Amino acid sequence: MTDHGLDLAVIGNCRTAALVDPEGRLVWWCYPRFDADPVFSRLLAGDEEKGFSDVVLDGMADFQSEYVRNTPIVSTVLTDRHGNAVRITDFAPRFRQYGRMFRPPQLFRIIEPVAGLPRITIRIRPTHGYGKPLRRCSMGSNHIRYFDDDAAIRVTTDAPLSLIENEAPFVLTRPVYLVFGNDEAFPGDLASTAQRFAEETKTYWLDWVRRLYISYEWQEAIIRAAITLKLSNFEETGGIIAAHTTSIPEAPGSGRTWDYRYCWLRDAYFVVKALNRVGATRTMEDFIGFTLSIASNADDDLKPVYSVVPNLPLDEWIAADLQGYRGDGPVRIGNAAVDQNQHDTYGSVILAALPLFFDRRLPRPGDESLFRLLESLGEKAAKVAMTTDAGIWEYRGRQRIHTHSAAMCWAGVNRLSAIADRLNLPDRAAYWNTIADRLHAELIDRAWNPKRQAFTAAFDSDDLDASVLLLPELGVCEVSDPRFVKTVAAMERELLREKHVMRYAAEDDFGLPATAFLICRFWLIDAWWALGRREEAREAFVDALAHRNRYGLLSEDVDPKTGALFGNFPQTYSMAGLILTGMKLSRNWEDRYWRGDRA
Repeated sequence: MTDHGLDLAVIGNCRTAALVDPEGRLVWWCYPRFDADPVFSRLLAGDEEKGFSDVVLDGMADFQSEYVRNTPIVSTVLTDRHGNAVRITDFAPRFRQYGRMFRPPQLFRIIEPVAGLPRITIRIRPTHGYGKPLRRCSMGSNHIRYFDDDAAIRVTTDAPLSLIENEAPFVLTRPVYLVFGNDEAFPGDLASTAQRFAEETKTYWLDWVRRLYISYEWQEAIIRAAITLKLSNFEETGGIIAAHTTSIPEAPGSGRTWDYRYCWLRDAYFVVKALNRVGATRTMEDFIGFTLSIASNADDDLKPVYSVVPNLPLDEWIAADLQGYRGDGPVRIGNAAVDQNQHDTYGSVILAALPLFFDRRLPRPGDESLFRLLESLGEKAAKVAMTTDAGIWEYRGRQRIHTHSAAMCWAGVNRLSAIADRLNLPDRAAYWNTIADRLHAELIDRAWNPKRQAFTAAFDSDDLDASVLLLPELGVCEVSDPRFVKTVAAMERELLREKHVMRYAAEDDFGLPATAFLICRFWLIDAWWALGRREEAREAFVDALAHRNRYGLLSEDVDPKTGALFGNFPQTYSMAGLILTGMKLSRNWEDRYWRGDRA
């Protein structure tokens, strides 16, 4: 099995989320929102034992950890050398109650003996202020309050408080329950409430998965990816974050450490497609609503990235109290990309809104007023399409006319013509068609590099870039266009590394990139599939699935030599790519059934 590196599970409820390692240690939890200060920050603490909660089993000899089927509930069993064992169940409650969704910013942990008399120690070492230990605590009759002048977290439990406070071992003879969350009294009986919340949360997720439309093949992988996308959805506003972490480096020692706990409008295009593909239309609609509420202020240019609460600042700074993932910093909070020009954003929002006009399942179809809003974005897209920007990969020290950015601007304008047709507005359709034709002619001419025999990363550039693999899907060219076929061949020669695909291979602001970008492999697989190279595509997809961690999750990057996952985690882009490619490549249900395969 591949040494995955980031062998972590995510638990959550669309309000809060945490990461758990295979030994049941909570190593990352931003509270009370995805982009807030981490109460548990061990993931980025280097060699400092702070910012976590765990259960230490004396003489532990083995551990097994997995998701409860079709849920984001994690079950971990620790076994000692004498066969004594303890089970840890971790989840964030989510279910319907009183006619609305119950999703408090809480984590529940159930610890129960499953064999013999396990001897355990419960350790809780929270942080605040991005890595400062919360050293002060006070105890009530059934809770411990960890606090400082500007922060407080309460752990309500029926485990022995003094033993937790002093990290003293004890023999576990009955189940114990812990709730991490608000600094307020826990209502009701803890044990029965925790059991009920666990059962109702499980039932909620089983029902949610049951309503998904998925392919015949690779169901487990696609279901897990869909759940992970849902866990990245901040339901209050509809925003979907790029990942739950900050500053896990793209490659060791690279300095490429970014904060991904925010919503990139670019992701709207990919995530909306993936959610629509599996029938998760409510989450898709909410994310479209999030992007449109941002775009509704026609006087402002779109930023590439926003907080889940869109008006919060994202100024970038360094967290001095966190050493970084495996001691590899710096740990960045906020993201300076917010100040960049990334022109593909305009097209992304228009394309993300398309289902509102064409998907008959949706209860609130797009109308002329929404079209007028999108037209304001189209005017901006047309204006900036052939100007320089930082591009899809957010170069910090270079501006070029990027092929992907120009293609997304064209695609947005092109779709406005289609929407106008749908709304029976022939004059507007003709208007946008004229602009689209002009942009397309320049895009196709300037993106093609005769010397390189490929569509290149930017106009007048010799660099290759995996994002141009999306040109046929966007409608810029046919997949059979000889120029695209030659582009794919160029990618295979220069960007393939041990079956993985680099975003690009030229130097950037940080030198030569060392790791491959996981979604780029899915883009290449899609191109092979469209070109009729079906078996190659299927083999490459199956190999890609082997790089998921034990929980079925992917990060952003992979080391082509070792297969270790790097980059922020779990990565929305990667999980969306897995869904879209898996659904495309899967054999259909009817073919399998009539062949007598009823597995």
